[in-house]
Amino acid sequence: MATPMTEEPKPETIRLLLEAMENRWKNYRVEFKRCRAKFSHEAVHDLRVAIRRMLALIQLLNSISPRRRLQKLTRAFKNRLDEFDDLRDTQVILAEIAKIIHELPQLHDFQKYLQSAEERLLRSRRKKIKQLESSEVTKRIRKTYKAIEAETNGDLRSQIMQTVDDVYLITKQRQGWIDITCSATIHRVRIAFKSFRYMVEIVHPLLNGFPLESLKRMNDYQSLMGEIQDAEVFAQNFADFSERASFPDVEPVRLYYERRHADAISAYVEAKEQLDSFWRPAPDKPLPWEKTE
Repeated sequence: MATPMTEEPKPETIRLLLEAMENRWKNYRVEFKRCRAKFSHEAVHDLRVAIRRMLALIQLLNSISPRRRLQKLTRAFKNRLDEFDDLRDTQVILAEIAKIIHELPQLHDFQKYLQSAEERLLRSRRKKIKQLESSEVTKRIRKTYKAIEAETNGDLRSQIMQTVDDVYLITKQRQGWIDITCSATIHRVRIAFKSFRYMVEIVHPLLNGFPLESLKRMNDYQSLMGEIQDAEVFAQNFADFSERASFPDVEPVRLYYERRHADAISAYVEAKEQLDSFWRPAPDKPLPWEKTE
């Protein structure tokens, strides 16, 4: 999908979108093939991240020029993301157990149960991933790339910035609705923040003075919320297993994850106002790194 060298230079915003499309599609294809070869914890995680990055780009493009093709791409990639939810959760829990089983040997039976569940999921996903290779998706990606190349409005910066403003505002609104006794409210912030973060990854070359360390800080901020979600996924799966298996000596495990969950929430609450350092509160306000004393 590379642009021929003989063409006239594209406006900065068009070039940015073309590079984002090319790089993210290429990365998705690499991670898809890697995952198909071996469904390791890292491969599944990296494929899911590649899908989310594609979704953020499609969301950005759709806000600039809504097209039915982009809506179909969104559905296709969301379906691919959903296909790996159970496998991802199982692998995250297994990775956690491997770290702490020496402290909580009571988890051996749970570990064996999850290993069997992982094998079943791997068998079904190996079959499913062959069906996910869709020529229709590839065609829509190519058409989208050509549509960006043909874009006549070279000054898309204001539209791009407005889209990021909107996604950030949604994240801030959800943050304002957080109830620490209901961690689902934090999870909703995390979902919105992912879209915001992956959009900033695309647009930051347009931002004068953007501090590159913010990309890592955003990843760390997202991880704080991810720790809460992972603790809940573990606790729920363990509760389901212990009920079915008449699991003995549940209390040490339950107490461990209650503490971990509480600590994860406390860590996020302590850091949650860092969100203000990533973007401006309104379109007519300066970006945080542009502020002067």
